[in-house]
Amino acid sequence: MNFPEIQLVMSDIDGTILNDQHSVDENLNENIQRLKEKEIPFVLASARSPLGMFPLAEELDLGSNPIVCYNGALILEGTQDNYRTINEHLVEQEEAKLVLNGIKKYFPQVSINLYSGKQWLADKRDKWVDIEAAITNETPKEQNLQTLLSEEDVPVHKLLLVEEAEVIQELYGFLQGLELKYSSFYLSKDNYLELTSKKVSKERALTEVASHYDVPLANTMAIGDNFNDLPMLSLAGLGVAMANAPQKVKEKANIETKNNNEHGVSRAIQDYVILASE
Repeated sequence: MNFPEIQLVMSDIDGTILNDQHSVDENLNENIQRLKEKEIPFVLASARSPLGMFPLAEELDLGSNPIVCYNGALILEGTQDNYRTINEHLVEQEEAKLVLNGIKKYFPQVSINLYSGKQWLADKRDKWVDIEAAITNETPKEQNLQTLLSEEDVPVHKLLLVEEAEVIQELYGFLQGLELKYSSFYLSKDNYLELTSKKVSKERALTEVASHYDVPLANTMAIGDNFNDLPMLSLAGLGVAMANAPQKVKEKANIETKNNNEHGVSRAIQDYVILASE
């Protein structure tokens, strides 16, 4: 295929720029500096919260480049100490209350986590919260979420619902029965159910970031390793799948790069952006 001139790169984090030891591709800093020289933004996109993304952005010396948090529910520009919101898509308050009330009534054992901007609020401190805290190196604030939403207009970027896989499957069916008009939900793991606004997707986030930079979608490159990256890979001018991605993801992408333990993102930048522009 004829490769487009890339003017913007958007990349997933876990399984993409991070290797299996959860460390950043050690070749990436150098390649990002080369992108900077060519005035080509490198943007991180993830289901992670801002607190889980800003340290990586700082490690990669991305400056004030936008970060796409919660898969696009919140897009920020700046640094951890000085940032502004470019765009956000919130869970509708009444639907958030409906979901919380249903869980409390029928699935009281489910761990409920609410993400609002940089805040992580946990309905109760349980083993699932402790596991997530260990993974993300974040500390939640314990809060009665039903009471909070009934008393305040809290911006909700994401709800994360966690329990054993069998219970989460039952909850999934329950949420389907609610026929939510403005919210969507999906399994990010067998026992992780995430709920966001229906407007949230990495595909839409790519569109919003490209518009922010006034870059045509045809001149964007997106890199990812999993099914939730597919819409982004399909929309970009050049969709790049990691070698560690599922086969169906690789089949839908334009090209395949090395895996996350073999500097796949760096290789893609070198081969299809830097060398292509020289």
